[in-house]
Amino acid sequence: MDGATHGYIQRKDDYLKRLRRIEGQARGLQRMVDEESYCIDILTQVTAMTKALQAVSLGLLEEHMNHCVINAAQESDEAGQIKVREAMDAVTRLVRS
Repeated sequence: MDGATHGYIQRKDDYLKRLRRIEGQARGLQRMVDEESYCIDILTQVTAMTKALQAVSLGLLEEHMNHCVINAAQESDEAGQIKVREAMDAVTRLVRS
């Protein structure tokens, strides 16, 4: 952490709400497995949870690009390149997951 204000901070409550909903989905999945629900029904819920996590990831990435990368680029070319590299590393991790 660099101590700076992060871009997502303006929407922090929205992100927390979405993450709590995802947490509930995870508990629901555990319950489905515990209750030995039909595998396709479980997979459908896994897909929904995965999509919800991807939406959070893309939102955070957009916030990073619009706030952190732009601010760093205004500071200096080197700082901007560092933030772009961070973003590309994050995108690479997202694509691989």
